[in-house]
Amino acid sequence: MASTTDMTANAAEPAPLHKHPYHLVDPSPWPLVSSFAAGALVLGIILVAHYGSWWMLYIGVAGTLASMFFWWRDVLRESQTPGMHTPVVRIGLRYGMTLFIASEVMFFVAFFWAYFHFALYPDHVSGAEVAIWPPQGILTFDPWGLPFLNTMILLLSGCTVTWAHHALLHGDRKGLVNGLALTVLLGMFFTFLQAVEYAEAPFAFTGGVYPSVFFLATGFHGFHVIVGTTFLAVCLFRAMKGHFTPERHFGFEAAAWYWHFVDVVWLFLFVCIYWWGAGEIAVH
Repeated sequence: MASTTDMTANAAEPAPLHKHPYHLVDPSPWPLVSSFAAGALVLGIILVAHYGSWWMLYIGVAGTLASMFFWWRDVLRESQTPGMHTPVVRIGLRYGMTLFIASEVMFFVAFFWAYFHFALYPDHVSGAEVAIWPPQGILTFDPWGLPFLNTMILLLSGCTVTWAHHALLHGDRKGLVNGLALTVLLGMFFTFLQAVEYAEAPFAFTGGVYPSVFFLATGFHGFHVIVGTTFLAVCLFRAMKGHFTPERHFGFEAAAWYWHFVDVVWLFLFVCIYWWGAGEIAVH
């Protein structure tokens, strides 16, 4: 049975630093810096696409990563300051993360919309000689090969992150760290297997509408897996530093919410694209 003395719990909610429960952000350069960095990032993509010039893209990526690191570092410091993240502030953080995940849902809805538009109406595919889906000449993945293995990996990672959350709520720091470490390793393994899958793909990036919608949907999901893995790795580091308590751990909760969202999106990808949308299977 886990000992509740493994983790430090707050005896009482610290009093707000101000006469109100809301959070007034201290003057910070990061909103302005991140705005310029995001602008440089978009401009850099345009310059690379049209002129093959990379220098602006490097500046944009560096500025964006630096803004993310230093801004979130400040938020973590605020969360460790007694009386700063009051219950009202934490509710606001929960609403913010909820709306962010809702926007991500609509992000993937657009990809599924594009896929089903052509899958259900293959006669809309420009230049297609036969109205079938997948298009004529396209060989698809065996859904019960690597895609199914990756599905099992993500489902298992959902279990391990839930184990970590359960351990945290019961004051078991060892269980929290072990569960998070396993989840991070499973996320990295998923990314590795997806890279192997892409390397063995029976169609090219420039092979028409099917590869376009396939790599768009699965590629952006893979990017979200990398982001979620990084998110959980930061939580793992914070857990080892003792930042989370059974009462105050929204940073970990947000990471767990995001990870479950990534899991659910993959289930839809597996069922709709790999399984339902499978055509003639490529032989490896």
